[in-house]
Order: sequence, then C-alpha cells, then structure tokens
Amino acid sequence: MKRIVIIQGHPDPDPEAKHFGHALAQAYRGGAEAAGHEVRLVEVAKLDFPLLRSQQDFDHGSPPDALRPAQETIAWADHLVILYPLWLGDLPALFKGFLEQVLRPDFAFTRTAPDRPAKQRLTGRSARVVVTMGMPAFAYRWFYRAHSLKNLERNVLKFCGIGPVRSSLIGLVEAGDGRRRARWLVKMRDMGKAGR
Repeated sequence: MKRIVIIQGHPDPDPEAKHFGHALAQAYRGGAEAAGHEVRLVEVAKLDFPLLRSQQDFDHGSPPDALRPAQETIAWADHLVILYPLWLGDLPALFKGFLEQVLRPDFAFTRTAPDRPAKQRLTGRSARVVVTMGMPAFAYRWFYRAHSLKNLERNVLKFCGIGPVRSSLIGLVEAGDGRRRARWLVKMRDMGKAGR
C-alpha cells in the first residue's frame, strides 16, 4: 500500500465550477482508497500565499505558514499525483507559484558547491502528472512537444529526485458527448487502485 498525495493545481477556488480535473482527482482518490492506499489532497486554489519575487527569498526565505502542511504531506508521500489544466501552453501561474514556494532549497534539494549538482532530497517518490487541455492531446504532445510537461518532469520533479514520472494527457476536455470523459474517469480510478 502507498501513501499518495493528490496535488490539484487548478487555480479556480469556486467549488461550483465543476472542472474536469476535480472529477479526475476524485476518481483517482476513490480507486486508491478502495484498494487500501492512504490518500491526502492538496488543493492549490484554497491556499493563500504570495509569489516569490527574488532569488534571495527563494534561497534563504521560508515558505509561508499556509504551505508548510503541503511540504509535510509531500515529505510523507510515496507517490504524487499532480493535476493541472494547460493555460496558455503552460502551468497556471498560481500552480507554478505554489511549486516555487514549496520546492525550496533544504526541502526539495540541497545546494552543495557552485560547480557541483544539487543533492536531491525527494528521492524514493514516484509521480503521475495529469494535464487537461482544450486542444487534442496528440497535438500538444507531437506539435508542441509537451513542453510544460517536460519542463515540470525534468526541471522540477526529477531535479528534486522524484521518479519515475508518468504522465496522462487529456485533450478536448470540453468537446464530445461525455463518453471520452467517462472513459478517462474509469482510467483514473484504475490508476488509483494500482497506485500509479
């Protein structure tokens, strides 16, 4: 059994908005809990924190008190499930700001000498990244080269020692008659059961 944190990166705090990413998170959680995994949820939209504005603050400041529980939950977890919508081809700004605040030096990595690589502090954890988008997923993957996903995987998660990182790209979330969404909810529930 795994300890799983679901990080919901959608920035809209309106509980009535009914974003598909929330349904995906709930499907994953339902499957994981039914299989006996322990699951915790971090909802970025419900957290109040400032954006980082300087290298000095990133290197030597402390995360806001509102984000300390998120750090504790990430440290507790064996597996991270990260969901976000593609906005202007990238992570929503609030979610990027969350990652910058939470994955700081001495939590996610430790800097050694300037000419040496940082020491990864989140090793032993795997991740699943789920990206929803209005465009077809194949266009994002092949034409746009899934650049925000690759950046998150390589320059953020793997930099901190998290791996393997698997991904699910879900395109055309607003199109169709609901059958595509229903299939994805089943897939997410199955991934939750498997803890992957």
